[in-house]
Amino acid sequence: MIKLPSLSYEYNGLEPFYSEENLTVHHSKHHQAYTNKLATLMEKIETKSSLEFLLKNLQMVPAEFRGAFINQAGGYWNHTFLWESFLPNPKQEIRKPIGKMLSAIEDAFGSFEDFQIAFTAKAMGHFGSGWAWLVLDSSGEMVIIDSHDQDCPLSHGYTPLLTIDVWEHAYYIQYQNKRNEWIENFWGIVHWDKVEERFLSFTS
Repeated sequence: MIKLPSLSYEYNGLEPFYSEENLTVHHSKHHQAYTNKLATLMEKIETKSSLEFLLKNLQMVPAEFRGAFINQAGGYWNHTFLWESFLPNPKQEIRKPIGKMLSAIEDAFGSFEDFQIAFTAKAMGHFGSGWAWLVLDSSGEMVIIDSHDQDCPLSHGYTPLLTIDVWEHAYYIQYQNKRNEWIENFWGIVHWDKVEERFLSFTS
């Protein structure tokens, strides 16, 4: 059964970095729409395979439904992953990873600050609707990629660690056309323990 995943925080829990109104609309309207359309689509596909399995093996989705599946399943999975990447920061502390996650970022990008610059550049440079991601490729190398619309990195052999949604609906209520401000404030709510958990589950 495809259902809208609940959040581990209240709609006002990410203030002031991400407003209550923005999160409410993003989760209860946009994510709900992907949920509803995916639920209907899965009834037509008639499969017992998991969503992640199908996203990793798109050839298993009947050709007549594949395009819709990429959009709706990707939209559902990407947003679920996004919400799990956030953690309230009521004290507005500066956040950065520690331990093995920080070491891995430094090995891949030189420093955490250099990683932030590269990730921000990828998110800012993405034209139109889409996402920026920190992922591990099939060899375990940490890289930054972007994806268009609701294309999911799982479908291209990547293991996602962190993402930011740069569709306008993700930030327009609070930030209008200032994508740069959304990206700047995004860093204040990243759940680095969750990111490290994803990283360690791949490398262990």
